[in-house]
Amino acid sequence: MSQVFDGYERQYCELSANLSRQCTGASSLDGEQKKQKISDIKAGLDDAETLIRKMDLEARSLQPSMKATLLAKLREYKTDLTNLKTEVKRVTTSNVSFAARDDLLESGSADTLAVSNDQKGRLLMSTERLNQSTDRIKDSRKTMLETEELGVSILQDLHLQRQSLLHAHKTLNGVDDNISKSKKILSAMSRRMSRNRWIVGSLLTAMVIAVIIILYFKLTH
Repeated sequence: MSQVFDGYERQYCELSANLSRQCTGASSLDGEQKKQKISDIKAGLDDAETLIRKMDLEARSLQPSMKATLLAKLREYKTDLTNLKTEVKRVTTSNVSFAARDDLLESGSADTLAVSNDQKGRLLMSTERLNQSTDRIKDSRKTMLETEELGVSILQDLHLQRQSLLHAHKTLNGVDDNISKSKKILSAMSRRMSRNRWIVGSLLTAMVIAVIIILYFKLTH
């Protein structure tokens, strides 16, 4: 499900439950207090309509499989909003005095009880939806935490692999250094052997020349 839609849904359920309670409380008020309460309720209705529009836009932007489910829920919320507006209208048009209201309550207690039951049912429905929305948010949060833990584990593994690569790189650098030293030693040995061969050749040449000179003198005398 869409977390954005769930957030709007949770706000709407809270707002709907609050408006239901305010409508119930406004019925027992009169004068300026009642006007102020009705003004607050109408402002809440405007907020509720805004949330309905946001949920509608969010639902229509999703994949068809999710869109159908969310639009079905949205129709229920629109019906709930219509009922709230009807209840607000009833409270607004109820402009009677305390005495008249007492007579009305005495003569129409059944109607009042029906309205109270309707408000109670709507409040229970809003509370249930709010609980469902809260559960979905908790599940989403749990999934996010599990994903975060998995990400941390992967980062730790990558860090260990990086340390291993750095260690291997240092080892290779050490091998390179040893190879360079070996090359230098071999080069020095090669130069020394070349010099030794040159010295031995020179000595042999001198000895051959000396033998030739000695033979020459012996043969001529």
